Amino acid sequence: MTGRFLDRVCLITGATGIAGATARRLAAEGATVFVATRTAAHGLELVEDVRRAGRPAETLAVDLVLPGSGQLAVDACVAAFGRIDALFNVAGGSGRTFGDGPVHEVPPDGWDATLDLNARSLFLVCGAAIRVMLVQTRDADGCRGAILNMSSVLTRHPSPAHFPTHAYAASKGAIEALSLAMAARYVADGIRVNAIAPALTRTPMAGRAAADPATVAYAAWKQPLAGGFIEPADIAAAAAFLLSGDAARITGQTLTVDGGFSISEAPQLDEGPVR
Repeated sequence: MTGRFLDRVCLITGATGIAGATARRLAAEGATVFVATRTAAHGLELVEDVRRAGRPAETLAVDLVLPGSGQLAVDACVAAFGRIDALFNVAGGSGRTFGDGPVHEVPPDGWDATLDLNARSLFLVCGAAIRVMLVQTRDADGCRGAILNMSSVLTRHPSPAHFPTHAYAASKGAIEALSLAMAARYVADGIRVNAIAPALTRTPMAGRAAADPATVAYAAWKQPLAGGFIEPADIAAAAAFLLSGDAARITGQTLTVDGGFSISEAPQLDEGPVR
């Protein structure tokens, strides 16, 4: 590893899947890590892993949808480590338990709950983190902080047969729009804001899909670079780049990490000769 996060404090929301893989990746590159997650046991397990790797880490159990929760997480990180150099907003999830599906079937409270889970929680953390970053000293690259927000390949490349979850797609579309607007507003202040859009990734949220033979077969041809579901470590590698000084001149972008999802066609029963 490069050590490119030495002396950098990284706040990550969420503690499993992509969040966990990224926390471990950043720690391996020298980061100090703060984890804000709804499930205390998950946060403690991740923090212990980071500490065993020799890096400082703390966690806070908090439901980021609740008013004041984003500020609470940011305040706890600053109290523990003095600053926030990087923020990766991963916390969120599927809205299926709220009734998410095609728009003509989604109950209004299910729509609200799904957008709260993904977009509202991220909005609250971003606002609090930016208030901290705005008064931080610029680093050698002229930056005061980097923010990376979690989108989804489904925002731009729908899969109606397998993932007709319209509230989820809308919540991730809102995150991409907010990320771009934030990047434009804070670029002169030296705060970078980007988004990352994974495709089917082997995370706890994807447990239902990973247990469905039809979805597994779909992932196998839809994501040929991965041969199926993408591993969280692959997303963590891209996230580490966007949060690091190697991406110091990159802002306002959404990086799609999809194993070919967005450009793959369905296989033909009889493909014929290659031309």
